Amino acid sequence: MNSSRLLISRQSHLFRSSSSRRIVAARSISSSSSSSSSGTAAYKISSSAQPAAATAILIASALLYANNSNNDYGAPLSMCSAAARLGAEPTMLSPATEPKTGILFPRLCNGMTFVGCGVRVKYGFVKVYAVGTYMDPLAMSVIKDQDKPQLQKALLDPTYPRTIRIVMNRNLSIEKYTAAIIEALEPRMKGQDLESLEEFKKLNPPVDLIEGAEMEMTVRGDTLLYKNAVGGIGQIRSGVFTSALCDVFYGSEAVSPGHLEDVLKGVKKL
Repeated sequence: MNSSRLLISRQSHLFRSSSSRRIVAARSISSSSSSSSSGTAAYKISSSAQPAAATAILIASALLYANNSNNDYGAPLSMCSAAARLGAEPTMLSPATEPKTGILFPRLCNGMTFVGCGVRVKYGFVKVYAVGTYMDPLAMSVIKDQDKPQLQKALLDPTYPRTIRIVMNRNLSIEKYTAAIIEALEPRMKGQDLESLEEFKKLNPPVDLIEGAEMEMTVRGDTLLYKNAVGGIGQIRSGVFTSALCDVFYGSEAVSPGHLEDVLKGVKKL
């Protein structure tokens, strides 16, 4: 007596090419009819085995999804990216280059748009890090056509959201990095809310910075969202702190005048 039998084969293969890693999962399902005495290797899935088969299919689907969610290097896409995807077709946006260090800045970061970059120089010749600014185009649309003094006044106002992205141009101990930031912030805070400086120290793990290390400071009003060099994220709630931070990078004595000038030009192009 003939009976309906279901033949299922699954094949998963993981390989690595010279430039990327991809996960390929192949599944084929076919139905066949055969005699009980034919000696075929086909087997019938019983009702008790169906949940296991469904689980296997879900796992394979998850692997495919994970692969599609990754970039060409097998790692999740960063929040700072030079590419914006529209459907299946990527739209490439060329990164900006900080001219004195050659460090690249993607055009988008944390949902904001790149407006300018520069370099932090110590002792007149040591290029410590490159710094770039990303602004919210909608928030800046009201004032972007105003004159330079008004634009700089807006940049000093932490209620205009922005991300300040720092990329190290050389190795530096974490103690020297935090000390330099605090040294710039403290006099601008005028004795107020100084405990937030200790909070900032604690947001940086005791790991020295290497060339290419990145930190992100996202300012929204009295809130600083900070991503440290190892990817840890923390928050400081202090209007005094965020105002002082804006003055460090956009004030009359900005730590990188070239960065400030580039930002003032870039805001007008938003």
